[in-house]
Amino acid sequence: MIGYLRLPLSWIAHSDRVGIPLMRVAIAIVFLWIGALKFAPYEADSITPFVANSPFMSFFYEHPAEYKAHLTHEGELKPAERAWQTANNTYGFSDRLGTMEITIGLLTLLGVFSRRWGILGATLSFLTPFVTLSFLITTPDAWVSALGDAQHGFPYLSGGGRLVLKDVIMLVGGLLIMADSARAFLEARPFAKLQTMTASKTSTAPAE
Repeated sequence: MIGYLRLPLSWIAHSDRVGIPLMRVAIAIVFLWIGALKFAPYEADSITPFVANSPFMSFFYEHPAEYKAHLTHEGELKPAERAWQTANNTYGFSDRLGTMEITIGLLTLLGVFSRRWGILGATLSFLTPFVTLSFLITTPDAWVSALGDAQHGFPYLSGGGRLVLKDVIMLVGGLLIMADSARAFLEARPFAKLQTMTASKTSTAPAE
């Protein structure tokens, strides 16, 4: 039985060689796709609870404390609420956020072709999930509300909370590609030559 499995197991064992490049592509797809959606009003509306409750982002909105009265469901069009969101700078902030996410995605994708040049995107893709995961602490809407059912609050994540929690995977993936980029950067010719020269001087230095 083991003999039949040896070939596929051997292939699986060596598949990690393409794991890092595929991780870069996967992270880039997420940033590029979600970043592009930030220019759509429904996506900008959906992140309102997270931004309005964040001590790091709420100042981008004009009236963050009033967001609950103007929430809409995905696919729902309410012109009055759209007008409020426009005045709240919901869409202006979302456009800038989308631009930043697309930039991170492009820089991360660049790392597939040049890990040294992709180190910036890798670092940003590692740091961004820290901000997203902080929403679990700052956003009441990330947890099931106490509306009568026995399951509410911690550890019962709402739909938004479950979406945020998935960034744990993005965090670890970002760490892997950042480490790979840093390794390539250190192994680049100028750095490798400098390390060799330093090691040579240390080995030939007279003992005191």
